[in-house]
Amino acid sequence: MTKKYLLIFIIVALILTILAFVFLPKKDTYSKIEKVDIVTNQGYAGSHSCKECHEQEYAEWELSDHFKAMQHADDKTVLGDFNDVTYTADGITSRFFKKDGKFYINTEDENGNYRDFEIVFTFGHYPLQQYLTKFDGGKMQVFRQSWDSRENKWFHQYAGEKIPPSDYLHWTNAGQNWNLMCSTCHSTNLQKNYNPLEDTYKTTYDELTVGCESCHGPGKKHNYFMLSSDYQKGISKNFFINLGVNTPQKTELNTCMPCHARRGEVTQHHTTSDEIMDNYIPEIPITNIYFADGQALDEVYKYGSFLQSKMYHVSIKCTNCHLPHSGKLRMQGNQLCLQCHTPSYATSAHTFHKENTEASDCKSCHMPTRTYMGNDIRHDHNFAVPRPDLSEKYGVPNACNACHNDKSAKWASQAVEKWYGKGRRPHFAESLIIGSLQNEKSLERLNELLTNSATPDIIRATAVHYLGGIYTEQSLQLVKKELNSSDAQTRYRAVIALGNFPIHLYENELIPLLSDKVKAVRIATAYVFLSQKGWEQSKLLSSFESARKEYETFVLSQADFPVGSATAADYFTHLGDTDKAILFYERAIKKDKTLNHVRLNLATLYNGKGQNNKAWQILHQAQNYAPENAQVYYFMALLSSEEKDYNQAKKYFEKAMQLGMNNENIQRNYQSVIQIINKKN
Repeated sequence: MTKKYLLIFIIVALILTILAFVFLPKKDTYSKIEKVDIVTNQGYAGSHSCKECHEQEYAEWELSDHFKAMQHADDKTVLGDFNDVTYTADGITSRFFKKDGKFYINTEDENGNYRDFEIVFTFGHYPLQQYLTKFDGGKMQVFRQSWDSRENKWFHQYAGEKIPPSDYLHWTNAGQNWNLMCSTCHSTNLQKNYNPLEDTYKTTYDELTVGCESCHGPGKKHNYFMLSSDYQKGISKNFFINLGVNTPQKTELNTCMPCHARRGEVTQHHTTSDEIMDNYIPEIPITNIYFADGQALDEVYKYGSFLQSKMYHVSIKCTNCHLPHSGKLRMQGNQLCLQCHTPSYATSAHTFHKENTEASDCKSCHMPTRTYMGNDIRHDHNFAVPRPDLSEKYGVPNACNACHNDKSAKWASQAVEKWYGKGRRPHFAESLIIGSLQNEKSLERLNELLTNSATPDIIRATAVHYLGGIYTEQSLQLVKKELNSSDAQTRYRAVIALGNFPIHLYENELIPLLSDKVKAVRIATAYVFLSQKGWEQSKLLSSFESARKEYETFVLSQADFPVGSATAADYFTHLGDTDKAILFYERAIKKDKTLNHVRLNLATLYNGKGQNNKAWQILHQAQNYAPENAQVYYFMALLSSEEKDYNQAKKYFEKAMQLGMNNENIQRNYQSVIQIINKKN
């Protein structure tokens, strides 16, 4: 299978770490640790070191969800019923029991057999509690069986689905791996320490749960200073601690964002920076994880929604509504909103519902809910005005019909028009919906979003993303313009969008971004040069080599994801390091056996090494997993052609065309085979 016949399919993937943060309220004895003397002024001191001077804050923290994010499994922390009970769901019967004071679950393992697993840690508290067990290679896995703390019963994550051991989402696989999916947001100063070549972890943390220093930063220097003569003499006003009463909005949001956003990580080892995208890549409201108007669809947490809101743009921050140490709301009901809004908004003259009822609660209309993880009800934080008229036109949800689910969107739209008049205040939602369609009507609306100064930056970035899928000269020019945006997310999305166009159309404009001040932008730029044919001209630039090394660090740090392994393999393929590329393609398939496009890339590399027997093994695996995939048969046809088995190649070409593949390449190759067969006959 030569280069003449095969293309290596490069998969563009930004890895999003799915955070599983469970919320929890009640005190236990976890933090009652003996006080230790502070002997150095660097590093982490532990939450116990804060209690002596900050008793009230410490007591509030003990009531918080953070306090019970992760704990050792014992009689005080485990909430589930382990009194030798069984639970059957989705073809699996699990038994929960205790032995020698320890907690165990007998359930299906990675090979489809049943065996006992010891519970070593609890995860969360309310409305559900999950459990962890240890595996080889430093890995810990999260059981599918979870305890419903609200109804006091066992239940399954992904209820109703039979998930075989070969599936990525099976509890023994990467989709439920603690080190990869959960750990950074349930412990303090978590260091994943993933070894990409061995696929092992040496994960460490300074405090098991989410402690004071998760938000305030390492405390030893602060403690040392507060006990020093410099503090007593008032020599310095620097308390060497992060966050306080007057912390700016950006600083506070950057602290909360890593665990309350759907995002990827730029590197395993974070650096101190005011720019969030030096360490993380927050997701934007695109239609595979949000509704087309920006409302939360998938498990996207709070940050991406909040950045869309008017609250964010008038400098509201998390602690305006949430107490910083307990995490609870500052006030209940509409009083929370009336801290800023006039009392008239809480009357029936505004809500057209009876006062002091759930229907007249601000949250009911402006913070609709969705349920995640089986029973965790969460509010949308974009604080949008309900728009049943958009539901009627485009099928997006609205808060009115969430309650009045026996009525139509038209009925709700007419009610809104009757109460508030025909006109709706300007909002980005409709333009974003039309832009998401990426059709002939989209370009004008996306341009409107980019030229309107009132458009939130996160929506501008989303508009740029959609423009990358519209292949016209105008869309190209609009994207190129955003390379100069002051917003890092918008620049980042512009770089990625340009990767959909031939590099000669923008190479000169892109080169300066190899030295962009933000790391995520630099690595995206390096990726675009690497993935296109023009990159060799740029490798002589020192800025390219520096950005390439950052990109390599990025892809290797994400290689514990299945698609991350595939991305690493793509990278080494670009560099011509076939052996490493094969290693990571095989790793990706081992982690997620459904990744058939990876099998095709792997078969290509084996063919390039002259190992067609292995190439055929991989292609037959691909055929078994996806017998209706035309691309698989096309690759088989090409390999058969190379091996001069033209009759077999003809059959594979015909099968690919039968399954819908009918482009110029396959027709040309098919006709060539037919001609060869006819000549032989």
